Amino acid sequence: MGFEEFDVFVIGTGTAGKSVAKECVAEGLKVAIADNREFGGTCANRGCDPKKVLVGLTEILDRAGKMQGRGITKMPEFSWNDLMEFKKTFTSAVPAATEKDLEKLGIKMFHQSPKFLGENTLSVEGKTVTAKKIVIATGNKAMDLPIPGRELPINSDDFLELEELPESIIFIGAGYIGMEFAHIAARCGVEVTVIDGESRSLNNFDKDMVEHLQKASEEIGIKFIFDAEVAEVEKLQTNFRVKADQKGKKIELKAKLVVNAAGRVPSIDELDLEKGNVKYSNKGITVNERLQSPTNKNVYACGDVSASEGLPLTPLSSQEARIVAGNILDKDREKKVDYPPQPSVVFTLPNLASVGLNEKEAKEKGYDFKVEQKYVPQWFNAKRINDDYYAYKTLIDKETGLVLGAHLLGPDAGEMINMFVMAMCGKLPCETLKGMIFSYPSWASDIKAMV
Repeated sequence: MGFEEFDVFVIGTGTAGKSVAKECVAEGLKVAIADNREFGGTCANRGCDPKKVLVGLTEILDRAGKMQGRGITKMPEFSWNDLMEFKKTFTSAVPAATEKDLEKLGIKMFHQSPKFLGENTLSVEGKTVTAKKIVIATGNKAMDLPIPGRELPINSDDFLELEELPESIIFIGAGYIGMEFAHIAARCGVEVTVIDGESRSLNNFDKDMVEHLQKASEEIGIKFIFDAEVAEVEKLQTNFRVKADQKGKKIELKAKLVVNAAGRVPSIDELDLEKGNVKYSNKGITVNERLQSPTNKNVYACGDVSASEGLPLTPLSSQEARIVAGNILDKDREKKVDYPPQPSVVFTLPNLASVGLNEKEAKEKGYDFKVEQKYVPQWFNAKRINDDYYAYKTLIDKETGLVLGAHLLGPDAGEMINMFVMAMCGKLPCETLKGMIFSYPSWASDIKAMV
């Protein structure tokens, strides 16, 4: 058995892992990195980037449909196959380019998931490896369904590789993934059903905004079945059958394809964390304010796999990677996590976006606040593109005039929410926002009326 020593061993080649590895090797440390999948991580290969490419087509279809009879005389034709080929121009080169970049920097690469043998010892590709510091940045993966037939549904990774769309799809799960992919499929002509055990979709988002999105989703033909726990998936001759229990009532659904969109879980089951004395939970690797394992101080975790306060988002992965690298290198900069307001966007059409506190959280924290809330499809920006869904809810601290939280629904809410992020990070009172001059007519200019 071979034996190698490193200063830093990084597990995971996504945004977080690459960032730590590159910064450490630049400081002269001997660095290795490993991944059991294609190099480059989830976002670039099979997550937010390729998904947004598919959303780009549906934005055109959605816009054209709403402008029929108002300048558009015929709906554009589309080719799913051509779209997937276009998507590959963003993803196909990622693994090789990532490896070439890491190799050029002198980082040793392994193509297997390591296993802990001890606190500073790993087994990978038949070698025993020791490292002074070990960084876990393995991200999340699709959660297995704990039911008979769990192997039959495809997951989001598979959806992004579909060579053709089926006539009908059942999505199990009404969270981010289920809703975004359901919208893509429905706008491409697929008969879509979404089933979930909760009483509504997107539980982490403002209920009022979600209700508007629900109506918009139903208008494009998406059917929803809530309060239904999926019990089994079966393969029939030409269809799949999904059996579920809805408040004690047995129901059955059939479709050409079933997609497991039930959620994602930390990708840690192959690491043998117990042998490394690394504490973890179903939320991921337990970390302190330095993103360090409290039970093994030589281990750090960053990105989606860390059970930190950061949301499982690519920009947060970069932020956490910076903290980890700073601690390993003992750099003269902030070494404890301090999360700024974190925006979340569901890239359905309309977009659903949120940042900061919701009403329940604001009350629990003891704020005396007011709520500015309206449904405003009559505002010019929505009206000019004939869009019926535009709404906002803003929470404002009465004492300071600062924005505590913003919840938006609209065609460009994913961009507009960034204006609220800037206002909150800059601690700009609402009166200051109202006094600013924005380009008009632009979506950003609408925020002055939202505060």
